[in-house]
Amino acid sequence: MGSIGWTNVQMLRRKGVDARLVLFEPRRLRPYEVDIVLNRPEGLWRRQLVQLRALASLLPKTDIFHFYFGLTLVPKSIQFPILKAFRKKSVFHFLGSDIRGKTREELAYGGRADAQIVGSYDAIRWVPEAEVVPVGLDLSKYDPAPVAHNGKVRIVHAPTKRAVKGTEAVIAACEQLPVELDLVENVRHNEAVERYKRADIVVDQLKTGWYGVFAIEGMALGKPVVTHLHDEAVVRTEQAFGVDVPIVSATPETLVERLRPLVESAEERHRIGEASRAYVERVHDAEKLADRLIEIYERL
Repeated sequence: MGSIGWTNVQMLRRKGVDARLVLFEPRRLRPYEVDIVLNRPEGLWRRQLVQLRALASLLPKTDIFHFYFGLTLVPKSIQFPILKAFRKKSVFHFLGSDIRGKTREELAYGGRADAQIVGSYDAIRWVPEAEVVPVGLDLSKYDPAPVAHNGKVRIVHAPTKRAVKGTEAVIAACEQLPVELDLVENVRHNEAVERYKRADIVVDQLKTGWYGVFAIEGMALGKPVVTHLHDEAVVRTEQAFGVDVPIVSATPETLVERLRPLVESAEERHRIGEASRAYVERVHDAEKLADRLIEIYERL
């Protein structure tokens, strides 16, 4: 969540918007990506006091509060009356895992904000009234990284939670193919990206139905990406942006057969890798997406 917010803040600043990122806790693997860390103490009431003080300091100098992951600075029951009293606007920005599988009743709180955003045409199933703003990446930090091949094809997989990503199926599939698996876990982001660059193929997740930041980074580096995609979300994305989604869709059961053509053909990896870079330039360029956020802000 912090990395997405930080990218948006950086791009908004480039557009002349005074934007700041506030996090509850420091980011262990991305410690530099924040403006204000609240460092909340132990104990519910002590934490609430820290958060209330933060809100009080931000209210006089903030026009729009952009909340991520369904979180607010203070409990929602008082957050929105306070914002209304001070004539401040608000946005809820959902990222996928925070809404996936929840009922309309469980997500009804989103309607208390002045606008709602989701990051994909897959996530919009849960908040159909939201606007779609894809996750943005600062593409100036990601140049295509072709691999000078002199050994086994290398597959990179970077799970945050193995069960969610289907990691055991990835490991099992790689044991059936002439490949080397690089499992990236619990490393700082800059180190992780260097390992992504050395990969031939990126495997993201095999269960949830859409792709995340890791897959976007892989595509930006010119790598073919394999992940599980819902067909309807693919169709809606292609219609909205006028470009084919170049990701190879797979499930745990089909992963070996979907990987095999990529493993066997450098030309196929190169073809999909080029299409992947073009896709992120069209759909996930954070600088363009900042303009989309500004459009939403200006309507509030």
